[in-house]
Amino acid sequence: MRLLEVKNTTRSATLGDRIGLADTRWLRLRGMLGRPEPQEGEGLLIHPSRAVHMYGMRYALDVIFLDEDGRVEALYPGLEPRSRSSVHRSARYALEVPVGTIEASGTQEGDRLEWTNKS
Repeated sequence: MRLLEVKNTTRSATLGDRIGLADTRWLRLRGMLGRPEPQEGEGLLIHPSRAVHMYGMRYALDVIFLDEDGRVEALYPGLEPRSRSSVHRSARYALEVPVGTIEASGTQEGDRLEWTNKS
């Protein structure tokens, strides 16, 4: 899986430097299921994604939905296991990161996130 660094350019904050890119059917379907709880700096960027579910998960996640340009459309801090997000029709990406990442980075709706490949 390709690794990315994801930054909030609006707030000059890094959300993660070991974010996996889930851009195939299998990687999107699996998501974080069966994976260990992400540590600070880790996570998953799912593309395309307009909604996520937490069925079968053992831990909560912060989830951020982004439009095609990387603008934050919706925030779900601490989305609990056995729950789901709403469908966000204009979203193209879902970023799943450890709980507390949204608060620590100050990320808000309308912010712009950018990502680069890790070498």
